Amino acid sequence: MAGHSKFKNIMHRKGAQDKKRGKIFSKLGKEITVAAKMGTPDPDMNPRLRLAIRAAKAQNMPNDNIDRAIKKSQDAGGENYEEVRYEGFGTGGVGVIVEALTDNRNRTASEVRSTFSKHGGNLGETGAVSFNFERVGAISFPVDVASSDDMFEAALEAGADDVESTEEEHTLYCAAESLHEVSKALEEKLGEAREANIIWKPKLSVPLDDEAGEKLFKMLETLEDSDDVQNVYANFEVSDAMMERMG
Repeated sequence: MAGHSKFKNIMHRKGAQDKKRGKIFSKLGKEITVAAKMGTPDPDMNPRLRLAIRAAKAQNMPNDNIDRAIKKSQDAGGENYEEVRYEGFGTGGVGVIVEALTDNRNRTASEVRSTFSKHGGNLGETGAVSFNFERVGAISFPVDVASSDDMFEAALEAGADDVESTEEEHTLYCAAESLHEVSKALEEKLGEAREANIIWKPKLSVPLDDEAGEKLFKMLETLEDSDDVQNVYANFEVSDAMMERMG
């Protein structure tokens, strides 16, 4: 099973547990605040904020929390977060991209570097692995909204470039700059999407055996658990059986 999207699904299921919910809401709220601060607090005029709110609602974040995060962006003297991207290698040479929002670059860099090192990986320079990924829009729908064939046809009509269907969902990919238009066209036909985000999509996957895969998963999960880390992407491939055990 090609790994990144499946790994994210596993993390989302784990994230639904109460012990994870607060941390997920904190990350979502931070992205909403940053998006509103960098643009405008009106989601109709701010595509990044619109996506951030959609992601929050997909995780059932209460509207009050969303409103507070937007208002926080307007507070004078509020926290200033900086966007930072780290790139490195995990077990077996798997490429890993880490996106963070931080108010202390030294703290975050130290934590990310330590996590890579502790789990047998190493941090590289910016650009070290991102050439093996594409920056694309990703739109997901529950699997029961359409058959694989119907979803593929709807994707072509909406202007998407590719579709991946699993037992749980359909994921459609499009050019990053076309995400809003493509997702809008799809939702008019299929109803509201589960998620719509701009992601790093692997071009090629690195195959791992179960032992290496478990080691990599521990590193990715540790990175996901960091308060400063917003997103983690990796280009690995492991067996379906292992993914089922992890899920």
